[in-house]
Amino acid sequence: MRRLLFAGISAALVAGASLAPAFASSVQPAYSAEAAGLIIGFKGDELDDALPDKPRGPWASGRDGVKARWDKKTREGRDRLSRIAKEAGLPDGATAEAGNGRLLRFKQPLRGKALDNALRRARLHPDVAWVEPDVLVPRLGVPRAPNDALFNQQWHLQPPATPTNLAGLNLPHAWGDTTGSVSGSSAVVAVVDSGIRPAHPDLAGKLLPGYDLVSDLSIANDGNGRDADPTDPGDWVDANDLNNPLFASCEVSGSSWHGTFIAGQIAAATDNGQGVAGLNWGARVLPVRVSGKCGAQLSDLLDGLRWAAGLPVSGLPTNPNPARVINLSFGGDAPCSFAYQATIDAVTAAGALIVVAAGNADRTLTRPADCRRVMTVASVHRDGSKAWYSSFGDRVALAAPGGTNEGGAATLLLSTDNSGATVPGVDGYGYKQGTSFAAPQAAGVASLMLAVNPSLSPRQLIERMRAGVRPHAPMPGLPVCGTAGVGPCACTTTTCGTGLLDANMSVALATGPAVVIQPLAQVEPGTVITLDGSQSVAIPGAQIVSYQWTQVSGPAVTISSANSAVAQATLRSEASYVFSLTAVDNLARSGEDTVGAVAAMPVVAASGGGGSTGQLWGASLWAWVIAMALWQRRRRG
Repeated sequence: MRRLLFAGISAALVAGASLAPAFASSVQPAYSAEAAGLIIGFKGDELDDALPDKPRGPWASGRDGVKARWDKKTREGRDRLSRIAKEAGLPDGATAEAGNGRLLRFKQPLRGKALDNALRRARLHPDVAWVEPDVLVPRLGVPRAPNDALFNQQWHLQPPATPTNLAGLNLPHAWGDTTGSVSGSSAVVAVVDSGIRPAHPDLAGKLLPGYDLVSDLSIANDGNGRDADPTDPGDWVDANDLNNPLFASCEVSGSSWHGTFIAGQIAAATDNGQGVAGLNWGARVLPVRVSGKCGAQLSDLLDGLRWAAGLPVSGLPTNPNPARVINLSFGGDAPCSFAYQATIDAVTAAGALIVVAAGNADRTLTRPADCRRVMTVASVHRDGSKAWYSSFGDRVALAAPGGTNEGGAATLLLSTDNSGATVPGVDGYGYKQGTSFAAPQAAGVASLMLAVNPSLSPRQLIERMRAGVRPHAPMPGLPVCGTAGVGPCACTTTTCGTGLLDANMSVALATGPAVVIQPLAQVEPGTVITLDGSQSVAIPGAQIVSYQWTQVSGPAVTISSANSAVAQATLRSEASYVFSLTAVDNLARSGEDTVGAVAAMPVVAASGGGGSTGQLWGASLWAWVIAMALWQRRRRG
């Protein structure tokens, strides 16, 4: 397997939605914040702010008349509010106005059960139409720029600008909402790659104990096999190495320091006044070394994926820090294989998102980019056109900047690096290009989303990042992407994914509830199935306040308890069905997921030798059932 580094210029410097539906009137949100008072609306208390056609009464203007009526209404309203507060047994407080509502400002703020009790008492009064707490509303996140010395050279992290930097990830706005979590599994991002330079100053305090899984000594280049030291000794290939049959297809090359560069992209120490900024300020990198000279053996790579996700690997200790996001910047010459897909399925089922590079061959995808359940990332130039080297295809999820060499430092990507051409030299910074370095940007943004909502599944991360992209820009004068070898081209949704990665929108879309639906087994027609979304969770500090089940496809059925977390439906016909659950939290944010079901008669062995028709029907049915099961697994992942 080859790393997807392309034409790295190691000029080492020493010095990343629509509003949810409003609450149903019958659903009352739960509040965890502190309230300074209650805002109350009276029945029949509509305030009239309309200006009359002409002044009425002794006032000189219509506006004076409106103000006089308002003043009279407010005096009456305050008296009425004082009476209602006393009758309802509400806490003592001052009366005032809140917009077009009435305000009862408590002498002491309330929260928790005391606040819930006050809200309930107010709602029960016959004169009250509605009530809500007077809580502190947080301001929108203010764009935040770190003070790292080289941050201004990291053009790919900046807000998008027309036409010079359409591909910018918009990180400062995302950082206004979150700079990442510093603890828990959501803070762990694995870099399954060439290892790292552990003494790099911009990776200090950012690395977790990793592992070296390179088993062949000639590839490892460190004098030993698998061990607990993921240090990168260099992966150069010289003329003598080409005498080894294992390296017959390799080319003479210098050391890439590939894993170190990616680790810095994701989690370089940020806002520390030196070096570069990482996408996730709080993330910890789990270095998993699987490659050395010329690349990685497939067996080592697959074991590395399992170990990174916390799954057992024979002969290795269990990883105590399983990653929720795994960056895999490798490619190959073959379509996705059973070995690759089986490992990807296991890792995804364990809760880890695998982010992969599209490849640098400017052709249709090969493994692992064409495998199911991974997040494949293509590379674009600063202007949003497809990078001339980037592979493409309908399995690409989205596109991100990968750097190109036509403008030197102004168009390449900058990250942590090492000056050594072969053996390690001075830890510093360098410029590179390739889809290898587009993928870590998506991995870093995914980890920021998990910092906001750690309950998001791999599939939910992919879907929300795809939903938050900026559309591909038209590229007059460039051919439309889709033909191998054409170089820079205009991206489409079938070649470069749904659009350009936007960190700010992705983080914003992470804040809704994570809907978790229990999978359904095949049943016979006429069976009542249970649609169970009770394990759905809101982000920390929020609560789910409403559920809504709907049917997406299949013969129409009636869903009972459709507005509950757990519902039922009778699958009367032999067919496939799909159901959707939408959950809304107390801040009107929503999450959605779907589940598939199959109703089919069991296959009964025919007596008296059976017949070809029965056997064909049974085979077709089981093919259908297996296809539905695989569909469900893809939806869950």
